[in-house]
Amino acid sequence: MENFNVNNELSGKIALVTGGTKGAGKAIADRLLAAGATVIITARNQPESFSEKLHFISADLSKATGTQKVVEAVLAKYDRLDILINNLGGSETAAGGFAVLTDEDWEHSFQTNLLASVRLDRGFLPKMIQQKSGVIIHIASIQGKLPLYESTLPYAAAKAGLINYSKSLSNEVSPKGIRILTVSPGWIMTDSSERMMERIAKSAAITTQEAKQNVMNALGGIPFGRPAQPEEVGELVGFLVSSRAKYLTGTEFVIDGGTIPTI
Repeated sequence: MENFNVNNELSGKIALVTGGTKGAGKAIADRLLAAGATVIITARNQPESFSEKLHFISADLSKATGTQKVVEAVLAKYDRLDILINNLGGSETAAGGFAVLTDEDWEHSFQTNLLASVRLDRGFLPKMIQQKSGVIIHIASIQGKLPLYESTLPYAAAKAGLINYSKSLSNEVSPKGIRILTVSPGWIMTDSSERMMERIAKSAAITTQEAKQNVMNALGGIPFGRPAQPEEVGELVGFLVSSRAKYLTGTEFVIDGGTIPTI
């Protein structure tokens, strides 16, 4: 992918990217680092390898104790946070629609995809309000508007809640100097997606390209003809947190190659 000249525009900024060890989260962390920010990443487990310039905090953000650990660690070391990227998310529920889902499935999806962001925002916003500056980005999903009920019903519902919450929070804190934005990606071709395509291809005795096409067809098609690359999501986020986007707040940015079929 083309390397953009970001001119060290985030020099002096402290940024936190949750779920920042792989996929889009890793791409976002790398993009902010390239722009000169001090970048902290979180995940449950430390990755086998990551840039020594990134600061890692191990935490399970689906639990209140995990979010509290991160808030306390960041503020103790840096006494501030300028950029918060709530990227943590995912679906681990079984396929089969509403009937196979338990209360625990619903609760875990909401803890991971909605309440983790709510708690981190609540932990860092007082400092941001005090300094009259800050940017918070919630990474949602096009499933907030285009749910796939067969396999990700709680995930889609939680992401819809995150989009609504993000807009509401923006109305409250934008007058205090804090920008709140939502980024809703479509299908991203991460390493785990690549492995999934290989598994589908093997089990169905088709090529990985045919497997990708089948998934795109299930989404109703992607007019651009392919999934997003993680770096493309990272580049959008890199722009949104910069001073070049200083008038943008309270808005959802969809990056899906045209997947959502409506305006």
